[in-house]
Amino acid sequence: MTWDWNFAIKVFPEIASAIWVVIGITLGAYIFSLVFGLVLTFARRSSFKPLSATSYFFIEFIRSTPPLVQLFFVFFALPSIGISFDKYTAGILTLGIHYSTYLSEVYRSGIDSVPKGQWEAARAMNFSKAQTWFRVILPQAIPPVIPMIGNYLLVLFKETPILMAIGVGEFLQEAQLIGADHFKYLEPITIVGILFLLLSYPSALLINRLEQRSKLAFGERKK
Repeated sequence: MTWDWNFAIKVFPEIASAIWVVIGITLGAYIFSLVFGLVLTFARRSSFKPLSATSYFFIEFIRSTPPLVQLFFVFFALPSIGISFDKYTAGILTLGIHYSTYLSEVYRSGIDSVPKGQWEAARAMNFSKAQTWFRVILPQAIPPVIPMIGNYLLVLFKETPILMAIGVGEFLQEAQLIGADHFKYLEPITIVGILFLLLSYPSALLINRLEQRSKLAFGERKK
């Protein structure tokens, strides 16, 4: 089997047309994971033991099971009890929930790194819990973990091919359909790899840039 440039050029636009689906699902799932991950962090740190224990079990259970199994559960099993989602919503929710459990641990590590004196200072100033979290703790906890938070965006982006299992027309599914139609897989699958590289590499550079800026800002704040 040899590389066919004419075929590759012909099918490239068809495969690349799925780029907006991939980007949309990735950003939707990532935003959901950022918010829900913070909710899980608050729940796990709750002084109400049943809530703390439940959130801990949920985090460990989700992290210990494959996202593909979770995807099948959300898309195929939940409708049996009257809860249905379209394939795009199911994909966003599954990936978002899965990676929110990892981000909750990232948030927790950042929060644990905040000196105890900051909590005591907030109490001395009669800050409410909301003011303590959003004006004192989180502004100090988030910057040091921005690199880890950004890395999960790249990991989540590279997980989108699993959504072909429920019929989402992302890069890999388009490539497989084209390959099956023409009995040629070399060019379509290679194009998929190139597209993932073209999207992930600039994102990695941006994350590195944010990491450097956050370190500078955090260093100045500490001074």
